Amino acid sequence: MGVRLQDVAELAGVSMKTVSNVVRGYEHVSASTRERVQRAIDELDYRPNLMGRRLATGRTGLLALAFANVALPYFAELSRAISAAAGEAGYRVLLEETDGTLEGERAVLTSSESGMVDGILFQPSAMSSAEISRHRSDLPMVILGEGAAPLPVDRVMIDNFEAARTATAHLVSLGRRRIGFAGHETQEMSSTSLQRIAGYQQALEDAGLRPDPLLLFPSREISPSGAVEGVGGALDAGADFDGLVCRDDLAAIGALRALHERGRRIPDDVAVTGWDDIELSRVTFPSLTTIAPDLHELARRAVEMLIERISGFSEAGRHELVGYRLAVRESAPSPR
Repeated sequence: MGVRLQDVAELAGVSMKTVSNVVRGYEHVSASTRERVQRAIDELDYRPNLMGRRLATGRTGLLALAFANVALPYFAELSRAISAAAGEAGYRVLLEETDGTLEGERAVLTSSESGMVDGILFQPSAMSSAEISRHRSDLPMVILGEGAAPLPVDRVMIDNFEAARTATAHLVSLGRRRIGFAGHETQEMSSTSLQRIAGYQQALEDAGLRPDPLLLFPSREISPSGAVEGVGGALDAGADFDGLVCRDDLAAIGALRALHERGRRIPDDVAVTGWDDIELSRVTFPSLTTIAPDLHELARRAVEMLIERISGFSEAGRHELVGYRLAVRESAPSPR
């Protein structure tokens, strides 16, 4: 027989109602009582029964986080930030991978985790706004990122257009005039890639430079090896460029490899920027100049908005931007 709520109450010397209030994160519990109950929970290794909690409170204390692929470093780091923000609010997080497919994303929205979660944080890759509207249930939801988002649904993202413009303008400030873009999909470009290419193009036009479609280097897959192949193939075909804006840090890591293998010095011959500021970007050689989204603020605001929805907020969808910065490192250092 498992540990019961009554067992925790007896060890802590409080009522079962008090233990329930602590487990639910009810704020009107004194710090000393909360500490005593938590010690008893830890000592007995008590695990609240989700079904019992739902019957008692209407909530499970769990949130779902759904995105394409947990193996991608950006999503791994986003998961940590979301889990930390949820934990501070008294929630735990279940991860759901969609593989970036229409079927996977539909399954997330229609199953609603079989009633196990109170709300969902969802980063779509394949679904359109119309599809999300058609398949979503009454489960509270916040959309992450720059993908499709119906107007009635809350969304948190960074401004991909302006961030790409910032990265490209930085290369222009270094005197680069033949600036390429690498790492986007070969077919059916995602909204992420489309917005970043648009910002890249705008920065070139702002500087009086003519965008050259021959300087768009797609990747067969979103991975370092895909970028090695894409950028390396372009170099072998005679592509001439002195700057490179990469769709993400994985593409930039692949680009660094392709350039090094062909004897191109970085940043002397080609200055390179990435996107996401994943941990690996700080230890590449050379270290990577990259767009650093404010992941902690994105996670904090997304969790906050979702909990507000869970608590009954029912006004129109809020679409909010969080900040970013350009982390300047060795692959494209600031002008002296």
